[in-house]
Amino acid sequence: MLDSNEQTLTLWNTKAMQATNLEDIDRPDFVVLDKDEQVILVAEVKGFPFDLNRNKTKENAILQLIDYLQAVKSLIPFAMFVDLENILIFRWNGKNLSNPIISLNTTDVLSHYEPKFSSRQIFNLYLTTLTEAWISDFCYRWKSEIPPASQEMAEIGLLQRLEGGITQS
Repeated sequence: MLDSNEQTLTLWNTKAMQATNLEDIDRPDFVVLDKDEQVILVAEVKGFPFDLNRNKTKENAILQLIDYLQAVKSLIPFAMFVDLENILIFRWNGKNLSNPIISLNTTDVLSHYEPKFSSRQIFNLYLTTLTEAWISDFCYRWKSEIPPASQEMAEIGLLQRLEGGITQS
């Protein structure tokens, strides 16, 4: 049941209501829906100050991703973890999270959207916003005809699924 204080019902909320015990699970930082409004990716983003113990933060975030994926009754094929060093994309088969199928340098990708990325402190909310901007660029090409890492995204079949989609926080 939704909290009565909640003003809007997002598509993620609708999908989440189909799952069991989601009230015990934190929501992902954002999800990506394809053109048919199916959730195809969940993302967990950790910037400053969460980057102080990177190994533990990464481990906990990946466990959180697994919790999301297991709780939702529909199959969400991809999961993504982003920190200040790496963008990792995993494949989910409904039972197991793969090893990363893509590992990208965060600065290389996101400096396209924030030219001073490597020279400034990037807080969690801003890192999430930049990551969503990058994914949105695949969805509707708002900034680039060929967004960073397009080839890698195409090789795993994610680029095609992002086209015409939308991100949702």
